[in-house]
Amino acid sequence: MKQAVIVTGGRTEPAFGEEYIKKIQPQLLIAVDSGMEFFYQSGIIPHRIVGDFDSVKEKTLEFFREKDGIDWVELIPEKDDTDTEAAIRGAIESQCERIHLLGATGSRIDHVFANIHLLGMGFGKGVQIIMADTHNRIRLTEKGISIKKKEQFGDYVSLLPFAGEVEGLTLKGMKYPLKDYNYPCFSSLGISNEIVEEEAVISFKKGVLMVVESKDS
Repeated sequence: MKQAVIVTGGRTEPAFGEEYIKKIQPQLLIAVDSGMEFFYQSGIIPHRIVGDFDSVKEKTLEFFREKDGIDWVELIPEKDDTDTEAAIRGAIESQCERIHLLGATGSRIDHVFANIHLLGMGFGKGVQIIMADTHNRIRLTEKGISIKKKEQFGDYVSLLPFAGEVEGLTLKGMKYPLKDYNYPCFSSLGISNEIVEEEAVISFKKGVLMVVESKDS
């Protein structure tokens, strides 16, 4: 499976990002604008750099300009999509089947929400997009998923309808099970569930579900 790790300009703790990349071993590493700062500090050279470069430090930009073999995708500031969206689109066009998005959370809540919306860009293309930071792993699914307890990210699994009602939601292997439940939007029912068996199975008939695996520390 061809995988990409995209690092954007939000918060990416160096130790977390470095360990994540080491574990994933992606075939494509992409820095998005000030996401270059993570690569600069970690001593990692990305395969591709995307952005209009309005937020990266000049010395960091110059450092990577001097490196050979980097694919530069330069965007104009006046555009209809974000640099992150352009980077995801490029990773999909590069035939990546799984894309990991780091640095997509931070103090700009509008950017966080926009980035969560971008997780659905892989729908219909067979591409899974995952957003992760030190405390959370976030996915959107329209088909349901299973999570092995030994592989989960953190201690809690929260489930939220993302684009209207989720119909026929069934949860197995979880502390708070459900069976064929129509889960309405604008509800916090699915917050902080836990996996109590070897595997949790999340299935539903219709809708889009946001799956957040999280830990407090």
